[in-house]
Amino acid sequence: MEYLAMNELGLADQHGSFRGRMGRKRTSYDETGGYKSKNLHAERRRREKLSNRLLTLRALVPIITNMNKGTIIEDAITYIQELKKNVEVLTDMLQEMEASSSEEEIKKRVNGIDASEEMKQCGIKEDVQVSNIEGDKLWIKIILEKKRGGFARLMEKMACFGLELTDSNVTTSKGAMLVTACVEGAFGDNLTVQQTKELLTQIIKGI
Repeated sequence: MEYLAMNELGLADQHGSFRGRMGRKRTSYDETGGYKSKNLHAERRRREKLSNRLLTLRALVPIITNMNKGTIIEDAITYIQELKKNVEVLTDMLQEMEASSSEEEIKKRVNGIDASEEMKQCGIKEDVQVSNIEGDKLWIKIILEKKRGGFARLMEKMACFGLELTDSNVTTSKGAMLVTACVEGAFGDNLTVQQTKELLTQIIKGI
């Protein structure tokens, strides 16, 4: 009778075993709970990953106006756009400098060739003359090819070798530069005519 009553209520299976409704609900709850738990873990990992990336992005952007996610991304976009503009400006400046440098180099070469040819046509040669004036003071006369920055390099090299110039005079003509001056040893050294002439000849060859 008990089996018939259970059978009528649908609580017995075909083998006569008892199948309670509470058992079905418990199984369904366990399966659903496990599925939801996996989803929660996956969602938590995704959020942690996103949060870490936002922290990294925030560390790279120098100015963050607000700490919420949307503002961090907007500030990062603005910063990247500014960097892009800076790169474009610097690239344009670099191209202009390279073009200007190339033109200047061409001018230097042309001027150098012109000066050299003009000296040859006029029969002017590089020359160094040195003579005594009084005591340790010498008088020098230098003729060399006119080059851009040539006089400045001459002064620098002479200073490096301890030669101090006074009453100097510079003129340029027909592709040549004429330098006359009085020379003394910058450190009290005694200068001889021959040594000074050899030194100046070596200097102008390197200019």
